[in-house]
Amino acid sequence: LEVAFRQHTCFIRSLDGVDLLTGSRGNNLYTLSLQDMMTSSPICLLSKASKTMSWLWHRRLSHLNFGAINHLARQGLVRGVPKLKFEKDHLCSACAMGKSKKTSHKPKSKDTNQEKLYLLHMDLCGLMRVESVNGKKYILVIVDDYSRFTWVKFLRSKDEAPDVIIKFLKMIQVWLKVPVRRVRTDNETEFVNQTLREYY
Repeated sequence: LEVAFRQHTCFIRSLDGVDLLTGSRGNNLYTLSLQDMMTSSPICLLSKASKTMSWLWHRRLSHLNFGAINHLARQGLVRGVPKLKFEKDHLCSACAMGKSKKTSHKPKSKDTNQEKLYLLHMDLCGLMRVESVNGKKYILVIVDDYSRFTWVKFLRSKDEAPDVIIKFLKMIQVWLKVPVRRVRTDNETEFVNQTLREYY
């Protein structure tokens, strides 16, 4: 298309030399009458954003899809977005990376914990804001990895933890007639101390 401005008129002409739109100048402003144009010839003028502008707005709007960008531009919902048609001419590498999924780890073909008490998980919760009826403010939670069976012990202080753990381990091994192989903790002082080292 060719756009030209003269002293009193302006026009938009096709590459074939056909005048598509003509306008007049008044009050130092060029105006086009779109209604006159529509009645004379059914033409459609479409303004497209350049490739660089399309991708610039795609990135500015946090990699929003182009359909949504065009909707925002048409409705004027975002200040500064030009009312143009935004087109996607290639794939966005950041969008492709964001939509891709990581390969998951293969599940174990064989369960390593094939017996009760093979692995126990332990954690101590507390200090609780509200103490129990017996004045206990700490909770020791013990979970068997194989059966998911859970034991809960209430303690008055952290200092009780080593003795309660030793007493529990002795009791559960006698009761189930199976030795405890491993204990997994967060390595806090209630689990890593001289008393428990001597017991293990």
